[in-house]
Amino acid sequence: MQVYRFKFWLTACLFFAFLGIANSGHSQKIWTLEDCISYALENNLDINKQLFTVESNKDAVLQSGLGMLPNLNANGTNVWNFGQTIDQYTNTFATNTVRSNNFYIASNVTLYSGLQKVNTFKEKKINLMASKYDLDVIKNSISLSVAGFYLDILFSLELLDVAKEQIRITTAQVDRIQKLVDAGSSAKGDLLNIQAQKATEQLNVVDAENRLYIAYLSLQQLIDLPVTRDFKVEKPLLKPVQPPKEKITADVIFEHAVKTRPEIKSAELRVESAQKGLAIARGYVQPTLSLSGSWGTGYSGVAQQIDPNVPPLMRFDSVGFVDNAAREAVIVGQLNYTYRTKSFTDQLRDNSNQSVGFYLNIPIFNGWTGRTAINQAKIHKSQAELDLGIKTRDLRKLIEQAYADAVSALQKFSASNEKVNAQTEAFKYAQQKFDVGVMTSFDYNKTKKDLTEAESQLLQAKYDFIFKTTILDFYMGNPIRIERE
Repeated sequence: MQVYRFKFWLTACLFFAFLGIANSGHSQKIWTLEDCISYALENNLDINKQLFTVESNKDAVLQSGLGMLPNLNANGTNVWNFGQTIDQYTNTFATNTVRSNNFYIASNVTLYSGLQKVNTFKEKKINLMASKYDLDVIKNSISLSVAGFYLDILFSLELLDVAKEQIRITTAQVDRIQKLVDAGSSAKGDLLNIQAQKATEQLNVVDAENRLYIAYLSLQQLIDLPVTRDFKVEKPLLKPVQPPKEKITADVIFEHAVKTRPEIKSAELRVESAQKGLAIARGYVQPTLSLSGSWGTGYSGVAQQIDPNVPPLMRFDSVGFVDNAAREAVIVGQLNYTYRTKSFTDQLRDNSNQSVGFYLNIPIFNGWTGRTAINQAKIHKSQAELDLGIKTRDLRKLIEQAYADAVSALQKFSASNEKVNAQTEAFKYAQQKFDVGVMTSFDYNKTKKDLTEAESQLLQAKYDFIFKTTILDFYMGNPIRIERE
């Protein structure tokens, strides 16, 4: 018994240890940019909602295509009539309870209706393609947003590293000045100034950590991932910022984007759909020609027939007298038959009827509904064309702005890089002077603060340039990625 208990507890321990390892491995997953984008595209609610729109449009295309085929409908009835009624098959009065059945099959096909059904089918197909492009628009927007939030995390990580490096340097100076003050070689005021600077930089570290946490939180919320502090992203070794090898203007990017961007494709298809809608509306004022055919039969409980199983009886009746002296009676023989209700099968066969007909409908006046539909379709087409123009204009503005921002960020990065180099040399010189006691702690702290600000500006320009060039590269048809060394 003890052996079994030992095995049970050993198995349980191994099981929970395995779960702990599995959960630990999951929590320590390092998310790449591609991982974040893929997760967002699979779990985003807006994307899933648009997927339902695409599926709905697929059903609309199928329904529209099947709508051009002939229809076929059948029906049957089983009715009991009480009291006096005229039977539809015998055309006689019936006073007893009568059961009757009717069976009917009919088919109809529209031969011509102003090509409305054909144009409706084409319109539905266009709307399906447009909805797919709308889905791509949502995916692109989310992908760019994920890239922006991901780069913001990388920026926050480097900003935190800068803050920690500055506090490391200041802490070393505090220790050094403390020893000098203890030895009487330095004024206590210098120590207080350095300690105040350290407190400020500790606050900067806290601010940087909070900024990083908010950046992580924002990315997790964007991709609809349950928020956890274990979430970590890959910190790739980024490619150094440098001008592009090939000079590409905003006009070149726009000319490529306007031919490939899904928002433009969708707007163009909406114009085509509106044109089909106008063609459909014009079909309202044209004649309609259709072909119909039907077959029907029925059964009536009143219908009677001679019963062949019962022989007739001869009956003799006097119908008058011979006009003579004897006045002899005139006798006539008559057969009396026995009747029964006509069988169900025989009635279905004998009551069968068929019909085929052409039907022409010419609209003459219907409250101006056709003309109103045409005018509304023309307005819808004009709105679709304006929407295409607006989206094209907005795309051009977006590309021109992103291009200008990229150029500005590159120039700012170059200037910030020079400033950092200069501030680094100035800080080295200031540290040497401060170490030998020929610079006040106030001037030293100011030089150190100027270096920190320059490094922060350099980081901001760096990531701003990376994001803006990522956008421009995306508009050129390339996938979203981070350039690595």
